[in-house]
Amino acid sequence: MSKFLPFRCDLEKFITELEAILLANTQKVEELLKLENKTYTSFVKPMQMMEEKLELFFTPLSHLNAVNNSQKTQEVYTQSLPIITEYSTKLSQNIEIYKAYKAIEDAEKETLNYEQLRVLELNIKHFEQSGAHLDDEIKKRLEEINIRKSELSNDFSQNLLNATNAYEYIITDEADIEGLPNSEIETARFEEDGITKYKFTLQMPSYIAYMTYGKNSKIRQELYKAYVSRAPENAKIIEEIVALRDEMSKLLGFRDYVEYSLESKMAKDSTTVLGFLTNLLQNSKAQAKKELQELQAIAPVTLQSFDTAFYSEILKKAQYDIDEEEYRPYFEQRSVLNGMFDFLDKLFGMKFEKVEEKLWHKKAFSYDVYVADTLRARIYFDLEARESKRGGAWMHNYQTHSLNEAGGEQLASAFVVCNFPASSKTQPSLLRHDDVVTLFHEMGHTIHHILSKVNENEVSGVNGVEWDAVEFPSQFLENFSYEPQVLKMFAKHYETGEILQDTMIEKLVKSKNFLSAMGMLRQLEFSIFDMQVHSGVHSTQEVQNILNAIREETSLVQTPEYNKFQNGFAHIFAGGYAAGYYSYKWAEVLSADVFYTIVDEGILESKTAKKYLEIILNGGGAKSMAVLFKELMGREPKTDQLLRLHGIK
Repeated sequence: MSKFLPFRCDLEKFITELEAILLANTQKVEELLKLENKTYTSFVKPMQMMEEKLELFFTPLSHLNAVNNSQKTQEVYTQSLPIITEYSTKLSQNIEIYKAYKAIEDAEKETLNYEQLRVLELNIKHFEQSGAHLDDEIKKRLEEINIRKSELSNDFSQNLLNATNAYEYIITDEADIEGLPNSEIETARFEEDGITKYKFTLQMPSYIAYMTYGKNSKIRQELYKAYVSRAPENAKIIEEIVALRDEMSKLLGFRDYVEYSLESKMAKDSTTVLGFLTNLLQNSKAQAKKELQELQAIAPVTLQSFDTAFYSEILKKAQYDIDEEEYRPYFEQRSVLNGMFDFLDKLFGMKFEKVEEKLWHKKAFSYDVYVADTLRARIYFDLEARESKRGGAWMHNYQTHSLNEAGGEQLASAFVVCNFPASSKTQPSLLRHDDVVTLFHEMGHTIHHILSKVNENEVSGVNGVEWDAVEFPSQFLENFSYEPQVLKMFAKHYETGEILQDTMIEKLVKSKNFLSAMGMLRQLEFSIFDMQVHSGVHSTQEVQNILNAIREETSLVQTPEYNKFQNGFAHIFAGGYAAGYYSYKWAEVLSADVFYTIVDEGILESKTAKKYLEIILNGGGAKSMAVLFKELMGREPKTDQLLRLHGIK
């Protein structure tokens, strides 16, 4: 019998089954609360496993809605959100459960292990952040807020997907596609009424292709304008989300949503975060200005936002003699995947074995993962772009390593989703190096989840990890995609088998930090905006004013007025990064520090790499990442390694 759940989502019966599970869970909670002698074993463990089973049931729907989006998945997902949010809110506000956790912590703190104590600590904090200790009137309002927030986030995401899918730009003049790589031209080409035409969309591979290589600036501007002005209806959603988050935070006793968000993170206050971001801004700005001067020097016109990718590619070729298109034949999708598996085997002793099973799409596939000949996990991959799929790339945890009430082991599993160029019968999926970096990044998240040896599922894998530390393992792994000895494991020409030449690898490595300071400013813009927009209640115009003021410091190229980037900022308005987008840079300090330690030790000969597996990957969220990092390195993180990583002096 398989140790992994078959992927199953019956859309017709989903709501009925969900309601039945929630009813059974509610009755189970009532039974547990009637226990006279509540202990960790008799009360906390059954509560954990009950929630794990619910998560295992619900995850396939949220996954399907993201990767095979249809009218039906939208309907069922939208219908399920208020049902599950109401249940979760009531559970998280149940004062009797809160009291039971507090009493168990007091009674058993000397006998429980650190994993169990961490479960209690995080649950008690979660109950307090959910208002379990507050009066019924406030709890009722918090429940209403949570339901509305989940609806708004879903609407935000769906609006963005719809707007992305609705747009297309048709080119009929062959002169307008000159300079584009042949593979991109082939992807865009179609026949209509006996005429050859070329379609470009706002799907990321298509959009980036024209913005990078398309010579017609008017078409670039048209595509750019369409992209940065997507989903204008999201402006009102942002206004309402921000107001609800602020109201919720104040009801819970916090000054604002930033203070509420930071309560459960490594960084403890906004002063620390903004100081960290401002320091990076000050250290990066001078180099960013020099980079812009170099870019402007090769452009025959004053640079506009829709010009930067195009002229950046020209400057990159001039400075490094590098043409990204020349690299793509060496980065065939399956070759990259297999080479990454080979690297993970050499670094951590991981083996990957293909599984034959029917999944949600013919392009999806799965592998079982073994460590020291022991089956540890399963990974599901869905790597190619298509219309029914949400843009971007992500890892989503499915099963979580844990022991059940009877002591039986549940193995871990996870989904890896990307939007790489689609393969066809005549054209393999050839990746840009940026795509390779993305795959390594998401795999970093994945192995953090699946290699956990923690037995309590609420703090196993990525569960329980502070949000500003979650990106540490993903950023750590992505850095290796630029290392020459790692590249040689997978960078092979898909037709000839020739390994990428040393001169090409050298160019790629040197170009890694091309315009990196400008890129740093862009990420800092997002992070500072996120912190400031969540520091109070703001109208649509005030949101825009906040962003405009930040851009005065971070945006060296004039941003057009029609750029409403915030309406597409799904990370903070439809994802989990609200008042936490800074986490990418915060975690990058940890990842850069550990990465350079391993590189300096010779990578495959590194003792720190083995410790990283044992302490960070096996450790999950059972201890604070601040504690785990100190166990690994024997000291606090060094922030200067982040600037080294980006080549900023």
